[in-house]
Amino acid sequence: MTEQILRLIDGHAETDHAHSEDYLLEVRNVKMYFPITGGVLKKRVGEVKAVDDVSFSIKKGETFGLVGESGCGKSTTGRVIMRLYEPTEGAIIFDGKNISNIKGERLRQMRQNFQMVFQDPFSSLNPRMNIGSIIGEPLAVNTKISQADLKDRVDHLLEVVGLPRDAAFKYPHEFSGGQRQRIAIARALSLNPKLMVLDEAVSALDVSIQAQIINLLDELREEFGLSYLFISHNLSVVKHVSHQVGVMYLGRMVEVAPRSSLYHTPLHPYSESLLSAAPEASRKVKRNRIILSGDVPNPANPPSGCAFHTRCPKAMEQCKQERPELREIRSQHFVACHLY
Repeated sequence: MTEQILRLIDGHAETDHAHSEDYLLEVRNVKMYFPITGGVLKKRVGEVKAVDDVSFSIKKGETFGLVGESGCGKSTTGRVIMRLYEPTEGAIIFDGKNISNIKGERLRQMRQNFQMVFQDPFSSLNPRMNIGSIIGEPLAVNTKISQADLKDRVDHLLEVVGLPRDAAFKYPHEFSGGQRQRIAIARALSLNPKLMVLDEAVSALDVSIQAQIINLLDELREEFGLSYLFISHNLSVVKHVSHQVGVMYLGRMVEVAPRSSLYHTPLHPYSESLLSAAPEASRKVKRNRIILSGDVPNPANPPSGCAFHTRCPKAMEQCKQERPELREIRSQHFVACHLY
């Protein structure tokens, strides 16, 4: 069922071999459960279902936007893909290879192909290292590059992200938030990755600086043939950068669709509520604000059936009992909802 969904997302009912050639990343039924311990002996008394049976795929050279409220499992999904966490279940297929269980040297070598840019550029940069050392460190650790070539590579990367060469001799505290994020992007680019996981990479920046970083990322994607997993709670930003968009709620994927389809005609009630709250630049676009009742349930004890039924204005009796599967309702538009 999952492989069929992954193929159909972009309208390709092809063989697994052809499918692997089209997609850089495939996330198949991934679960990430964190144990809850209690008592003197710290026995396992439960688990937090941070990511619960999530599937999606990213085509080469494209951006997949992952959206949802805080605590829905977006960042955890990104960290599982980066193998900062080992998934509880499921498979992560990167460039045709299953990287779900690889460890040690194999994982270190594979990690050169995918890099991560974090939300806070200041905390992700070592304050005791100058910028040249920060950007060059991945190259120094993973390759046998000479000092002269290393300096040339650092200078080139600074130029690529729009910073002067003399920035290499300065320290993180001497730069603004937007400049620090450019440094983080340059560091991520140092090993020529194929995939970049951008975890709320612009949410800590001013709006004008956000636009500059987004434009930079778009230029880099085209220049280097990168693919992005763009994680954000800001639907306006995701709309600008993404080709496909996935909506998560309480660790589960509730809707996956091409950008235009999701933003013009969202099908899941949760997606509708998120988009109703997103600001629109055009005055012609008017949406009725949908106010959800109640709070997000505890991921350690999620509701039965559809996780969203406790807040959904369209919930039915079936929603309380049966968990909906992702189904293709329109061309390339998948939704997990009993209404369809």
